[in-house]
Amino acid sequence: MAGLVNSSPSSQLPGDFKDLFLRVGPQMVALDRFVRQQVDCFEPEIRDMAAYCLDSTGKRLRPTMVFISGWKGDGIVSDDLVRAAGVVEMVHLATLVHDDIMDRADLRRNRRTASREFGPDAAVLLGDALFSQALHIASLFPTTEVCRLVAGSTRKVCSGEIMQTLRRRDITISLAEYRRMIDLKTAELFRASCFLGAKLSGYAEDFVQAADHFGHHLGIAYQIYDDLVDFVGEEHRIGKTLGTDLATGKLTLPLMLLLEQVSAEERAAIGAALRGGHPLGLAASRQRMTELGIAGRVVTAIDEELRLAARGLEPFADLAPVPLMLQLGSMLKAQVATLQTSAVAG
Repeated sequence: MAGLVNSSPSSQLPGDFKDLFLRVGPQMVALDRFVRQQVDCFEPEIRDMAAYCLDSTGKRLRPTMVFISGWKGDGIVSDDLVRAAGVVEMVHLATLVHDDIMDRADLRRNRRTASREFGPDAAVLLGDALFSQALHIASLFPTTEVCRLVAGSTRKVCSGEIMQTLRRRDITISLAEYRRMIDLKTAELFRASCFLGAKLSGYAEDFVQAADHFGHHLGIAYQIYDDLVDFVGEEHRIGKTLGTDLATGKLTLPLMLLLEQVSAEERAAIGAALRGGHPLGLAASRQRMTELGIAGRVVTAIDEELRLAARGLEPFADLAPVPLMLQLGSMLKAQVATLQTSAVAG
């Protein structure tokens, strides 16, 4: 297995972000070692399959949030935080296996998805096995709070995905319903990551709750960003199959805002396309979003969530984790700006 450390090469990041990822480097090395060990916990017949999923070269945002929310200083590696980071990453990877089956995606992190590699029937069970191992690790903490939190968060993530699946091809979804779905399917695990980092590091309860608040709003911002990427990103740069939201009939914020601004006739045509009546090309949707300035409105929504995330940390500016947490928010803001620039150029 290779490539388990954060995949964003420091040479490709602005200075502040190079610093952030370099600082969590020792923690990521420890996480790499821990995840390698987990492969041996799977039955011999499926170890290669488990290794394929766990050999991740992704952004590792959730482990990063665990580490920086519990930050005590450079070079200090907590075994508890490493295990907690492994748990949340394994839950996340399990959700990706299932997402790719439902989205019929071929590419994830610049290689074939588990569904494409092993077939959807085996992949769905493999995702279940990853969930189970994550909960097993959580159960080994001396307190039941970790397992209880992770189990609850896993249920909520799955519930959010179920809600979205049941509402596919439905253009009547309200903004409140959309928000509820992304609260569950994405923001919940971000929230849990920050909560666990602060809690397991022994920080006071008021900061633990502030970290929880930060993770929640950062998670919402990230999911809105990811929804925008699906329409205006470039597949060769993002490293995964794009256009799946449109192809599978998911109503996300960019498409909801587009539907608000088009004529009744065009809205009906888009609705018919989502229901499978007529093909609606990604290029055509991208063009309409550019013409109507949809990306700008989506970015405004992202910025508001990042503002709320940062505001909750203001009373704790003197604590070690806070500057790093704010850096993570700034990193997402910079990614959004880059995406918006490329969308306008396109």
